[in-house]
Amino acid sequence: MNAVSIDMLGGLAEALDEIGDKKAEVRCLVLTGAGRAFCTGANLQGRNNQKPGRSNAGAALEPGFTRSCAACATCTARSSLPSMARPGAGMSFALMGDMILCPRSSYFLQAFRRIGLVPDCGSTWLLPRLIGKARSVECSLMGERLPAEKALEWGLVNRVYDDAVLMEETMKLAHELANGPTVALSLIRKIVLGKPDNSFEDQLNLEFESQRIAGSAEDFKEGVTAFLEKRPAKFRGK
Repeated sequence: MNAVSIDMLGGLAEALDEIGDKKAEVRCLVLTGAGRAFCTGANLQGRNNQKPGRSNAGAALEPGFTRSCAACATCTARSSLPSMARPGAGMSFALMGDMILCPRSSYFLQAFRRIGLVPDCGSTWLLPRLIGKARSVECSLMGERLPAEKALEWGLVNRVYDDAVLMEETMKLAHELANGPTVALSLIRKIVLGKPDNSFEDQLNLEFESQRIAGSAEDFKEGVTAFLEKRPAKFRGK
């Protein structure tokens, strides 16, 4: 069920690096999991057969999970691609997506308290910024399942679909993003997601700089021309 291991994190970081090297070829990224779960969390059976009470899980996280997740987050942030995650369970990886799509049967779970650990992989940074302090604390302290519909209500995810049509709807949205003005989409995700502590004036300046870049792109010229000619725009991501 796609439990997280050091090898898995390293492979994900390598894949994101490879995608970053192919910006001209890849215009949207979909992150999903094979099988019936997106991710069930850390692989507790694969930590070098360590026995409870005889290892320091916190110390083990620093050279492994923490650094690998930081690398994945950095790769995602630097990418010019819109990204979507379609989780069945598991939280931190899904929350790194620009848009999060869920099957109706799915749920989110901060299960750390059930084994006497604290949330990791960046969820304590991501959750409060998405759903607020009260709800993020409740999720972490209580360790209860958060159903997809409730996650949608709370603003944790973007869309919920019936299980049978999830991938079909995901790919529709992916193609819509991929066929869009990806230069502008890249700038949008960076100015909206990248500087949450900006002052209003700082954000206005960031918008100005980003608009200048977008306005010099070929996609902007195509968008205006298509509007005047009353036809669909054919964006090329340039």
